[in-house]
Amino acid sequence: MKVVSKLASAAAVALACSAATAHHSFAMFDLAKDVTVEARIKQVQFTNPHVWLQILVTDDKGVETEWSIESGAPGMMLRNGWKPSTLKPGDKVTLTMHPLRNGNPGGSLVRVKVPDGRSLGPGATP
Repeated sequence: MKVVSKLASAAAVALACSAATAHHSFAMFDLAKDVTVEARIKQVQFTNPHVWLQILVTDDKGVETEWSIESGAPGMMLRNGWKPSTLKPGDKVTLTMHPLRNGNPGGSLVRVKVPDGRSLGPGATP
């Protein structure tokens, strides 16, 4: 009976771990490319599990497109100099990201030059 219980516990832990690692896939991003854009902050979602930046990018024809940028976990970002108030709607920034592989307007944050002049990353590599 104890062996079955231990096996069931081990299986539950393995399933939980595989779900956690599956969440952190970066397969949708082209990690070999960096794209830098001049943008205006539309919204910052400083919530778990990842901080999201909604930015507005205007192309050379004057057309504005909204991009969704995934960043690090809030706790990781706080430890690396971020605050929920670091970026506010309307702030102008220079943002570098790994773009989405499918060409949609979005990416994974590499770094952003914030209005006070600092350059901040997603948390793990500022």
